[in-house]
Amino acid sequence: MSRYLVFVTVSLSLLLSAISGTAIAVAFPVITSSFGTSLVLAGWVLIIYQLVSTTAMPLTGKASDVFGKKLTFMTSVLLFTIGSVLCAIAPNIQLLILFRFIQGIGGGGFMPTAAGIVAETFPRSRQQLIGLFTSIFPIGQIIGPNLGGWLVTAYGWRSVFWFNIPLGIIILIVSALLIKSEQRKESYIDLKGAGLFTGSAFALLGGLSFIGNSSAEVSWGFSGFLLAVGIGLMIAFIRHVNRAEDPIIGREVLRGKPFMAANIYNFIYGACVVGIMSFVPLYAVSIYGMTILESGLILTPRSVSMMIASTVTSFSLLRWGYRRPMVAGTIVIVLSLFLLGIESPGFTLLGTQVGSTALLAGVMFLLGLGMGVAAPAANNACIELMPNRVASIIGVRGMFRMSGGAISIAIISLLLNDIDSMARGFTIAFFGLAIVTLAVSPLIFAMPKAPVTMGEEERR
Repeated sequence: MSRYLVFVTVSLSLLLSAISGTAIAVAFPVITSSFGTSLVLAGWVLIIYQLVSTTAMPLTGKASDVFGKKLTFMTSVLLFTIGSVLCAIAPNIQLLILFRFIQGIGGGGFMPTAAGIVAETFPRSRQQLIGLFTSIFPIGQIIGPNLGGWLVTAYGWRSVFWFNIPLGIIILIVSALLIKSEQRKESYIDLKGAGLFTGSAFALLGGLSFIGNSSAEVSWGFSGFLLAVGIGLMIAFIRHVNRAEDPIIGREVLRGKPFMAANIYNFIYGACVVGIMSFVPLYAVSIYGMTILESGLILTPRSVSMMIASTVTSFSLLRWGYRRPMVAGTIVIVLSLFLLGIESPGFTLLGTQVGSTALLAGVMFLLGLGMGVAAPAANNACIELMPNRVASIIGVRGMFRMSGGAISIAIISLLLNDIDSMARGFTIAFFGLAIVTLAVSPLIFAMPKAPVTMGEEERR
């Protein structure tokens, strides 16, 4: 019974992260007006968390392999909780951004450490349970906007951060009591590699964020400078990885054929999940003429279908394998993106008029099905090749997924800003991403066909 409480506890951290992320988006306009600041500066309340959490994922994965998963998980929860307290009492926008930085370090560690703990606690069923993580985020995406709207309306924007604190404390207490401690391994943290990687990731993602959020000449110049620095540091990091005895991100996890295929696939998946989804409300308002309320609700069908599909797929991974769900899910995602790019006023079906709102909701439901089918397999693929380094693998995979989303947001922002017709801009974005997703789909066949059973692992 205690094993399942461990799963519930680490899952609660992921749910907390998902709720917090969507709730803060609802509170964002109120935060901006409360401090009387510009949208460009206030935008960093959202951007800094994404930058830090993306960078923290692979570093936390490595730290959990060295210092132990329990210690790293509890440290991540503690940082997230402390960051929430500080955000709730922040007296100005500059300190709020700084405190979101602290919160992001903790939030970035949730997924890799949770996956590592589950893999160690449930060695015979880790594929299904890690796959189930995929169904937790849609739940948070449904709860977050509604809870955030109520909290902000009733108690102000600071309540969004106060909400995190009791849950964070509960997770810490239960983790201390139930999760088994591990003996520290004879290894070390590659500080030079960590510094090069962190600097490169921040510069590259920061440069893309500036491009996506402003078109001023100074921003273009600064973005170019950051991208150049990021590329230079990334080259230095790759050279360091080739020479280091125990690099912060293992060579096999980055360059091994199946791992590289999984990383690229998850990069494109992130562009679909994070990138495209960020613009669907704008698409609904500007192209279909929906209200702000309707544009938010239009994301719910995707969350519901993704939750259902990912749950079913997770429990069927041992029978279906990895490739079949990823192929099927990718086909549905590509079809959905093409349908999104076709602006339609609706149609008549059996004498009943299907309006544009219902049509878009149906496409979003279909897109959620594709994502829910593909995601559990994409999360799990290749981890049995290095079962003792699950946290590191999941951390790197999460980084690629979030980076794909960040780059997608930057490119789509530029496209919509520079093109003469927003409708045509969205069509190009949806069709383009559909074509890219289809183009990388052969990488699925470079990954393992199916999970291995416990007995097969023991024979290896």
